[in-house]
Amino acid sequence: MHKYYDSFYDWWKNIDKILLFLILSLFLLGLFFSLVSTSLIASDKLDTKSYYFFFKHSAYIILAIAILIMFSFLNQKILTKFSLILFLIAFLSLLLVPFLGVEVKGSKRWLDLIFLPRFQPVEIIKPFFIVTLSLILTIQSRKLYFKYFLSTLLILPILLLLVYQPDIGQTLLTSMVWLAIIFVSGINIFVFFIFFFLVGSVLTYLVIFVSKFEYIKIRLLAFLDSSSGNNYQAEKASDAIINGGFFGKGIGEGTLNSRVPEAHTDYIVSVIAEEFGAIIVIGILLLYLIFSYKIIQKIKVLNEDTLKLILIGCVSMILLQTFIHVGVNIRLLPTTGMTLPFLSYGGSSIVSTAIVSGIILNLTKRKID
Repeated sequence: MHKYYDSFYDWWKNIDKILLFLILSLFLLGLFFSLVSTSLIASDKLDTKSYYFFFKHSAYIILAIAILIMFSFLNQKILTKFSLILFLIAFLSLLLVPFLGVEVKGSKRWLDLIFLPRFQPVEIIKPFFIVTLSLILTIQSRKLYFKYFLSTLLILPILLLLVYQPDIGQTLLTSMVWLAIIFVSGINIFVFFIFFFLVGSVLTYLVIFVSKFEYIKIRLLAFLDSSSGNNYQAEKASDAIINGGFFGKGIGEGTLNSRVPEAHTDYIVSVIAEEFGAIIVIGILLLYLIFSYKIIQKIKVLNEDTLKLILIGCVSMILLQTFIHVGVNIRLLPTTGMTLPFLSYGGSSIVSTAIVSGIILNLTKRKID
């Protein structure tokens, strides 16, 4: 018992408490908005006395906290080896999606297993992809671009599986995180732009010429032409932000949840803005920026390139996903179905964010001399 107490004391003594506080604050804010903007109001208005979303979200948050503590507790060498094993398992689960996946609204992205109901494998693969990619890019090799060739072999099957689902949002996010890590790894800028051009060309070809991506073309045209009538959700989301104004309409006064399906996942920023106002959304975005700034401060003092790349990948994923989510909500970007890290409802997204948070806390711990 004394041994476990000492281990926990060492963990608490060396963990970055500001980062831990920011992570827990964002998770609890998501739980709060799930209660007041979804479960509580739906219960009162529909007289169902049901707090289904809140209780389920609470279970996810408890699981998330346990996961982030576990990953932050591990020895760093064990963490990297463990991540490689989990990457392989997550990739195998992604391979099962075309055969055993659950189809929702024309996309097959979820597995519905007895021991793990309705989870999205790509959400689990993203954190371990960052670790695996960072390990590959820090391989010492005489062949200058061998590691970049390996990184391409790593991401290509993931992107092909995402394309097949189809899931253009996650395809875009994974590609951007890959390019961000490649960029800071020290690659020649000319070669990097060749990578960037190739990825952009492939995605453009898929959207324009592959029938499976017809829905993406429709969304892009609807985004460019607001009179097309195909962007109902985006219009309602932006209207909710406008109607909320600076201080919001008040708790329970928002209508977006009842008008747009999955508003508590894909349009949580609009839900918050409508009821609590733009000032609260600005405050939340500041928390994300402070969180990212604290991580970048830690990166500067690290000596190991692998750890630096992992942290850069983690912070890039959170910032890019946040940018895409907010961009969709304010109609700066076409609809992608992207969740907001920490705040959006959804088990797979919350678990993925918890793993990333645990890795960040682990690698930013104070080193014991």
